[in-house]
Amino acid sequence: MADRAAAGDQAGNKQSAPSARARQGGAGRGRRRLSVDERRDELIEAALELFSTRPPEDISIDDVAAAAGASRALVYHYFGGKYELYIAALGSAAKQLSVLLEPPTEGTPLERLRISLKRYFDFVESHAAGFTALLRGGPADRSGEVGEIVESIRELLLGRILHALCIEVPPPVLRITLRSWMASVETAGLDWLENRDLTRAELEGLLVDQLIVLLHVAGNHEPSIAELFEQLVREEFGAGDTAS
Repeated sequence: MADRAAAGDQAGNKQSAPSARARQGGAGRGRRRLSVDERRDELIEAALELFSTRPPEDISIDDVAAAAGASRALVYHYFGGKYELYIAALGSAAKQLSVLLEPPTEGTPLERLRISLKRYFDFVESHAAGFTALLRGGPADRSGEVGEIVESIRELLLGRILHALCIEVPPPVLRITLRSWMASVETAGLDWLENRDLTRAELEGLLVDQLIVLLHVAGNHEPSIAELFEQLVREEFGAGDTAS
C-alpha cells in the first residue's frame, strides 16, 4: 500500500510540475506582452521617480530594476548602464515638456505667456519626478549629454517666451532678462513642489507680475524694451491706463 501511495505521489508530482511551469510560463508571457518601447518607457518612468527623490549617484541599477519590477539584466539590456538610463530619463522629461509647450496662438502677448506658464506648471505638477530630475541634471554635467538636454529645453522655453512676446531676435538686455526670469521660474517650481503653500494661480500670477517688473526695469537700459513694455501694458490694460 505504501509503495502504491508513493508511486501515486510521484505521478501526481509529475503531472503538477508541467502545470506549475505552464503557470509560470503564462505569467512570463503576460509580462512579455509589453512592446519594446512600452517596456523601455516603464523602466524610464521608474528611473524618473527615483532620480527625483535621490541624487543619481545614490541610485543603482538594482534600485531601478526593483522599482520597475524587472530584472537587473533587463535594465542593462535596454540601457547599457546607469548613465545611459539617466540620459534617457532626462530626455523623456524634456520631450514631454516640449510637446506640452507648443506655442499658443490666441490672446495678447501676456495672455499667451500666461497660457504657456500654466502649461509649464501643469507639467511641474503632473510630472514632478521628471521636472525635478530634469533640473537636477543641470549643474552636474553642463559639458556632457545631461547639460545638453537641460540647455536644449531652456532654449526651447526661451523661444516660447519670445514667440509669446512676438520677438524674433532679442537684444542682449532682453535675452539676459528673460533668462534670469526663467531661472526664477525653475526655482519657484522646485520650491512649490516642496512647500505647496501658494495656490497654482497665485504662483503663476506672481511670476507674470515679476516678468512685467523686470521688463520695466530692463527698459531703462534698452529703448526697444521700453517700447515693448509700453506695448504690453497698452494691449493688456488699454490705452487709458498707459498714460497713468
